[in-house]
Amino acid sequence: MILENKLNITNQIELSKAEEKISKKKAKQLFDTGDISKVKVGAFEGLAYIHNYLFEEIYDFAGKIRIVNISKGDFRFVPLMYLQNSLDYIDKMPQTTFDQIIEKYVEMNIAHPFREGNGRATRIWLDLMLKKEIKQVIDWNLVDKEDYLSAMQRSVVKDIEIKFLLKQALTDEIDDKALFMKGIDVSYYYEGYSEFKTEEV
Repeated sequence: MILENKLNITNQIELSKAEEKISKKKAKQLFDTGDISKVKVGAFEGLAYIHNYLFEEIYDFAGKIRIVNISKGDFRFVPLMYLQNSLDYIDKMPQTTFDQIIEKYVEMNIAHPFREGNGRATRIWLDLMLKKEIKQVIDWNLVDKEDYLSAMQRSVVKDIEIKFLLKQALTDEIDDKALFMKGIDVSYYYEGYSEFKTEEV
C-alpha cells in the first residue's frame, strides 16, 4: 500500500526516492540552520518537531500521532487506544544516565507514534538526549545494521543488548557536522534507504 503523499506519487520506488532525498535535505537543514536547538529534548513534543521537520513536505501526517494500528513483522506497536497514555508515560521517564536514555528510547520505539519515519526521527531524538545529558552521541558508522535491528527487536523484552551495542559506539564529537551527516545516512540505511548522501543533497 502506497502512503498518501503531498507529491501525488503513486509508485512506491519513486516515493521512496523522493522521501529519502527531501527528508535528508531537511535533516541537513535542521543541523545547518541551528533549528535543531529548538527541539524540546527528551519530550514527545521534541520528537514530533523533528518528525514534522523531516517529513512535512511529503506527508500530511508529519509530526502527528498516528490514527491507525501498525506492526512490523510479528510485532505490534502500542495499540491506538493506549498510545497517548504511553507517550505521557515516556515524557515522565528520567533521562540523566546512559541507561535511562536508552530505556526511554526503547519505550518510544515500542510506541512508534507516527505512521511512517519513526526510526529515522527517533534516532536524532536519542542523540539529542545523549548530547544534552552525558555530552556524548552515537557514531552510527560503528553500529552494524543487522546487530542493531536484532538488538532493537529483542529490546522489547530485554534491553541489555541494545545498551551494550550503542555504548560501544559513543563519541565525544557532539558538534561534528560530518559525523551528524554520516549518522543520518546510516540511520536511513537501516530502513533500506541508501540512494543519496546527506552531505550531497
